[in-house]
Amino acid sequence: MIKLMTPGPTQVRENVRLARSLVTTNPDLDLEFYDYYKETCELLSRLMHTTNTSYIMSGEGILGLEAACASLTEVGDRVLVLDNGIFGKGFADFVRIYGGNPVLFSSDYQEELDVEAIASYLEQDHNFKYATLVHCDTPSGMLNNVAAISPLLKKYGILTIVDSVAAAFGNEVNVDESQIDILCLGSQKALSAPVGLTMLTVSQDAIKAMEERKTPIASFYGNILTFKTYYEDKWFPYTMPISDIYGLRAALENVEADTDILGRHEKLAKMTRDFVCGLGLELYNKSGYSNTVTVFKVPVGMKASAILERMRKVHGIMIAGSFDVLAGEVIRIGHMGENANEADVVETLEALKETIEALII
Repeated sequence: MIKLMTPGPTQVRENVRLARSLVTTNPDLDLEFYDYYKETCELLSRLMHTTNTSYIMSGEGILGLEAACASLTEVGDRVLVLDNGIFGKGFADFVRIYGGNPVLFSSDYQEELDVEAIASYLEQDHNFKYATLVHCDTPSGMLNNVAAISPLLKKYGILTIVDSVAAAFGNEVNVDESQIDILCLGSQKALSAPVGLTMLTVSQDAIKAMEERKTPIASFYGNILTFKTYYEDKWFPYTMPISDIYGLRAALENVEADTDILGRHEKLAKMTRDFVCGLGLELYNKSGYSNTVTVFKVPVGMKASAILERMRKVHGIMIAGSFDVLAGEVIRIGHMGENANEADVVETLEALKETIEALII
């Protein structure tokens, strides 16, 4: 069996798998399931340190990013896209799809976003309906300072969409202190549930902006407002994936019971970076190191595909390359969620050492 050490999907704990195998009811008709769904959303809100309402939607994490943009964007809206990574830049596509005008604040993909530079930019131009910000840009492992940037935007009345799909549960997230309007999460990263769910925490300011639109939201499946009265009306906009939500609840309870989850991620991330550098490899990032994924450059004379193939075939461990502008350029090790345990990380690093030594020309 292949050991999964990718930056999502991650390994899944047995109690989560078993929860997904429970006998299910009809989630549209069973009134008790509405309570279960609501309680699960409330648990998520507590873990993200927010009084904002949370929603669980059926679809991989990208759905949450698009739903946030679909629900806020009207034709002609100016949207600030903070771009220092592949997913950061990718938000512009969602803005365009729904008729918005994305304005990119682009910076070095190897450096975290400069808070002071953003502050200076906003002094000159802050006429934006909302801004998009990636917490951890998974293709590069770049971690941005959401806790500093989001309040800065809010000072100008700019709503914030934060993609924390690959960061949350491994890096600190405090939605209320950071004044995040829509936080986007995914089930398959550090939460360590199977692929298939996106979760959102949504502020009252964001709901107000959606309700005060001049035009209807140009989506049904990505319309956050369709969930607003699900509990009062006992009606979901579509049939909830009940088995997936059972598994998600178990994964959230695992996180709630893990009192050192952030400390463990931090320790193992530093250990991984130190080991990689000790092999003479070069980290891709010059700053902004995430506790969930380490990214290093493919050594000169080697191919990413050869590293990945040997790790998988010889050592039975799956790590990841990247894509877009980083395709073939970097290797990614995921030490998030269930992957973030010392035994698996050490085994992966020792296998990487053997692999690099074996491939040296």
